[in-house]
Amino acid sequence: MNAPANSSRRRFLGTSAIGAGALVIGFGPTGALAAPSASGAATFAPSAFISIDRKGIVTLVSKQPEIGQGIKTSLPMVIAEELEIDWKDVRIVQGDLNPAYGSQGAGGSTSTPTNYENFHRLGAAARTVLVQAAAQTWKVPVSECSAAHGAVVHGPSKRKLGYGALVPLAATLPAPEAAQVQLKDPASYTLLGTRIGGVDNAAIVSGKPLFGIDVQLPGMLYAVYAKCPVFGGKPVSANLDAIKAMPGVKHAFIIDGTDNLNGLRPGVAIVASSTWAAFKARRALEVKWDEGVGAGHSWADFAAQAQAAAGKPGATTLRKDGDVAAAFAGAAKLVEASYRYPFISHASMEPQNCTAWFKPADGTLELWAPTQNPGSGQALVTTTFGIPKEKITLHIIRSGGGFGRRLSSDFIVEAAAIAQKVNAPVKLTWTREDDLQHDHFRPGGFHHLRGGVDANGKLVGWQNHFVTFANRVEREGKSILQPGSGGSLSGDEFPGRWLANCLLEQTALECRIPMGPWRAPGSSVFSWVFHSFIDELAHAAGRDPVDFRLELLGDRDIMAGTGERGQPYSVARMRNVLKEVAEKSGWGKKTFAKGQGAGVAFHFSHRGYVAEVAEVTVSKTGQLKVDRVVVVTDIGAQIVNLSGAENQVQGSVIDGLSTLMYPELNIEKGRVVQSNFHDYNLLRMPDTPTRIDIHFLKTDYPVTGLGEPVLPPLAPAVCNAIFAATGKRVRELPLSKTDLSWS
Repeated sequence: MNAPANSSRRRFLGTSAIGAGALVIGFGPTGALAAPSASGAATFAPSAFISIDRKGIVTLVSKQPEIGQGIKTSLPMVIAEELEIDWKDVRIVQGDLNPAYGSQGAGGSTSTPTNYENFHRLGAAARTVLVQAAAQTWKVPVSECSAAHGAVVHGPSKRKLGYGALVPLAATLPAPEAAQVQLKDPASYTLLGTRIGGVDNAAIVSGKPLFGIDVQLPGMLYAVYAKCPVFGGKPVSANLDAIKAMPGVKHAFIIDGTDNLNGLRPGVAIVASSTWAAFKARRALEVKWDEGVGAGHSWADFAAQAQAAAGKPGATTLRKDGDVAAAFAGAAKLVEASYRYPFISHASMEPQNCTAWFKPADGTLELWAPTQNPGSGQALVTTTFGIPKEKITLHIIRSGGGFGRRLSSDFIVEAAAIAQKVNAPVKLTWTREDDLQHDHFRPGGFHHLRGGVDANGKLVGWQNHFVTFANRVEREGKSILQPGSGGSLSGDEFPGRWLANCLLEQTALECRIPMGPWRAPGSSVFSWVFHSFIDELAHAAGRDPVDFRLELLGDRDIMAGTGERGQPYSVARMRNVLKEVAEKSGWGKKTFAKGQGAGVAFHFSHRGYVAEVAEVTVSKTGQLKVDRVVVVTDIGAQIVNLSGAENQVQGSVIDGLSTLMYPELNIEKGRVVQSNFHDYNLLRMPDTPTRIDIHFLKTDYPVTGLGEPVLPPLAPAVCNAIFAATGKRVRELPLSKTDLSWS
């Protein structure tokens, strides 16, 4: 990130973010360098992200969608740290979709790593200009001046000028040369690493309107959208006249839609004067559906297909090293097991919604959307309806949970379709049933595993035949099967490339079920499967589970682009978190009574290295209580907001436990059977872990995100602890399907 000293300031500030997600770091609202303002300006706005008024109040733009991960607070903290401004003098505003801000998606725990370095430079550049303005005012060398607490101080004379007083002159100064921008020494940070409450916390706890579902506009109408209960189906006819005659109903019509499961699905729209009127009319709606081929889907049939495919020819080979058959033939012990997990929903607290206002006079469309991926939403509207991007304004509204669901934009394109038929702003709100039954689901899966250990207790062979789910899509004129997000196994997944003898295979079952990224895609289930089976092998070998894993990892770093999604994998970092969690948990030093036990797991996910130990108690009747979870994570050189980081770890542990214990979607005749929280259970407060111990390892690596890495190891750690407590293995999710009682 260090620009040559002779590079122009325009080139430096315009290109310094190329290596970090193409964020445009220009000075000015368009991303280019701002021209100096006229003398006497009311504000100093050195970039599209920063504005300082004459009272010294700093307004910072948060460009990433806020979905509960705390990014609206943490990224502005980075600017504020370098700017040397007290947090009480900072105001945060949510940025709309704007090319000047660069990439604005929030998913894959990428918001922090793609913006962290650039936001440091934004703050440092603004600070540099303010210091220069003070030096010119006093006619002293810049080297004698420094910034602190929203003011510039002249060292020799102790004179001080607040940022507000410097605004008129600072606004006229050119952007600094690259060599003039010096980042702070992390040892001098006063804000980063501290606990800062979320900027929206007060509004959230007092019930103020913040979320997409809260949007209100003058003259607004309210819409619902009914889709075929069978995935891929479409409406043939509906009792539209009867619906239009109901109180409060303004419009009712069929939208043809497309065959794209991730786009505008066909359905029936009802527009009314209130959400209640729309929902009431929805209950009276009678539709004749063309259910299509998806009506033949059932989970029982998928399970039978997966069982029939196990070990049969036709699977795609993902990795083949050595001679697995020979390794198994020579093994002292051979272990076989099958693991399975169902489709599940994101079940975010706020159902999908979007407000849209189409203005036919000029062909413009304005959107208010709680989205994780505003650019993708805008693009989908453009490709679906031909509305140019420059005629679409998209306001990013805080989301009541996302977990990957709001990376999809189907609810946005539905609102846009309805708005074009209604001469008023219209808010589309999904019912809870819509949200659960028309999600873009985490795909189910089946793993058929074999592993062999030698007489010394060393793992000598590993085989996994993974049966997953895929949609048929058109790519470059060809029809192909595309596995669902998180439903495709990488040949580099642990412990594959660590073993001399390894065979990884994958079979895809074609379906019409829409699938999308679910928190820690792939990792959230692969970690459970792999570390549960590794635990089986460790016990078969008579080995300590921690020692067995350390031996598996070895001492050789595997760095050159071989990790998850092309990310390098540092064995040293993983060994360190595993050793640290063993120490912090007192692994091997406790005596557990029957019905109590501890389990361990680790995983590399979204650039984060995490190891966890779970301690559980299982009653004789099979009631589980997670007594303690110890988490050690390495996410780089700096924790940005300690409060937010702790919240993310605790939330991931609880979400991981919830997902392990309860949620399951059954599919019959192409339909999701479950409909609401009465039959789609989530963790309740009494079930949460009694204690969660959090430990961050600071390392000399780039800072990364924390929304996902902690979730994957939780399930295997708990299941391994259950085995230690009861002798029972959990090989099917959810956990509620396994009888844990013991005598």
